[in-house]
Amino acid sequence: MAHILIVDDEPALREGLAETVSDLGHRPVLAASGAEALERVAADPAIAAVLLDLRMPGELDGMAVLQRLRARPAPPPVAVLTAFASAENTIEAMRLGAYDHLTKPVGRAELAGLLGGMLARPAAPPAPPASPEASCLIGTSEAMRRVQKAVGLAADSDATVLLHGETGTGKEVAARALHAHGRRRAGPFVPVNCAAIPADLLESELFGHLRGAFTGATQDRPGAFREAEGGTLFLDEIGDMPPAMQAKILRALQERVVTPVGGRPVPVAVRVVAATHRDLPQLVAEGGFRQDLFYRLNVVPITLPPLRERLADILSLAEHFLTLSGAGPKRLGAEAAAALMRHPWPGNVRELRNVIERAALLARGPVIGPADLGLSGNLGLAGDGMAAASLPDGRDGDRPGDLPGAVARLEEAMIRRALRDSGGNRAQAAKSLGIQRQLLYAKIERYGLLREAEPSGNPTEAVANPDA
Repeated sequence: MAHILIVDDEPALREGLAETVSDLGHRPVLAASGAEALERVAADPAIAAVLLDLRMPGELDGMAVLQRLRARPAPPPVAVLTAFASAENTIEAMRLGAYDHLTKPVGRAELAGLLGGMLARPAAPPAPPASPEASCLIGTSEAMRRVQKAVGLAADSDATVLLHGETGTGKEVAARALHAHGRRRAGPFVPVNCAAIPADLLESELFGHLRGAFTGATQDRPGAFREAEGGTLFLDEIGDMPPAMQAKILRALQERVVTPVGGRPVPVAVRVVAATHRDLPQLVAEGGFRQDLFYRLNVVPITLPPLRERLADILSLAEHFLTLSGAGPKRLGAEAAAALMRHPWPGNVRELRNVIERAALLARGPVIGPADLGLSGNLGLAGDGMAAASLPDGRDGDRPGDLPGAVARLEEAMIRRALRDSGGNRAQAAKSLGIQRQLLYAKIERYGLLREAEPSGNPTEAVANPDA
């Protein structure tokens, strides 16, 4: 029997989790605040794991408690449970050493698996506090949360990271997040696009050269590896690197030594993050990429999902880019929002940003319409029921043509799909949608979806109060 500390200021959540923890054969220990949690850990050396809420009143919120727990000698593993997940707190919690970062509600089966993993695995070492300027990856979809967790886990490591993903998915944003959240964040971040530099200049660009080493070398140049000393070197589009350079990059990664053109070997201390939109295993099989270099790069692989797999993030990204455009108080109209949701986004997030910047510039009035977006070939997603979001119905006072109206139709379609995919399990549907279970119940009644949401006796029904 393991002692499990449950930390939350909501009595209903504590009791619900305590009951399930007891049913799973463990002994729950309860704390209503961050200060009480630290007291419990200090007084009870048998505490083997901690379930920690993120938002708590007082001076010690969940992140502060996590940091103090991780600073203790032989700290217990900690899982953060929150109804308010964001890119920033997900990355930071994982970087600080949390075992996992979960969104409420948490099902019984998921909790059992979580505790099993926490009790079987030793805790991670403590991490230093993050920079307040640390960048983040926008998105609350499950696909992006997986990326955020991976970034948090890998941020403080010196291991080479290989970012996979289609063009425009945000691989450089992920690389900058790895740098900004890691212990090398005080050092430089140096990006190099391997596909944009001519093959005969790439060696000099990466390793540097001495004056007079070749025609036109009028002065010494350190090269990107040495410019990134103490920080992060980002090798973008490494799948397009010429074969001759691949061998030299391999040696630099293996030995942490670079040789400037016309000079002698120089040791470097730099963290390397590489990215590609190419299928490197296929390139290896075809002889277009060195197998040994692929293995050296693919130490920590992270895949950036295409935007078409991140439907829940499209409107939040659009609003973010609209704010960055500096075009004044403009907003998306309902039909424009629906058009964004229907578009297949072959150019991914980069295409979305360009579309929003163009629309903000060209829109004559305060409301951006579909014509301002300039999209072509808006394909409906009828197979997923998403085409229902195209026109607002004005229910509950939503005005036709406004953004809330479009969101309501989109919301109904997404809830229908989540209920269908979960077999009517409302707790599972709420989790896949990233909303509170009680909020889902209210929306089911609002949209008349009771038939699709028949009560389920499935044991994965949530045990946590999602309002906490």
